[in-house]
Amino acid sequence: QLQASGGGLVQPGGSLRLSCAASGFTLRYYAIGWFRQAPGKEREGVSCISNSDGSTYYADSVKGRFTISGDNAKNTVYLQMNSLKPEDTAVYYCATGSCKDFYHNDYDGFGSWGQGTLVTVSS
Repeated sequence: QLQASGGGLVQPGGSLRLSCAASGFTLRYYAIGWFRQAPGKEREGVSCISNSDGSTYYADSVKGRFTISGDNAKNTVYLQMNSLKPEDTAVYYCATGSCKDFYHNDYDGFGSWGQGTLVTVSS
């Protein structure tokens, strides 16, 4: 199972780093996607990393501001979020799946969803 953490309240322009920790399996053999869902909106794919080859993918809305990375020693994937905007406010989740599917906005195959972490960007 995956557990997302690191959310909180931040002012516009601020930064947060989210963590996605795995228990019961080794992340290095999986691709991990970050997703978010704001109140009243559909789930949105944010970023994906293929831990086998290090390839990364980003939604257009976060390119240049967010960075996904993995630490195999800590069995954790991170999402560094900079220059945060109010529209980034959402509950953020991580899940295992295929970055190829992520690229095609096909999220049905993603699994091991854990509890999300709330990010609120507000002054």
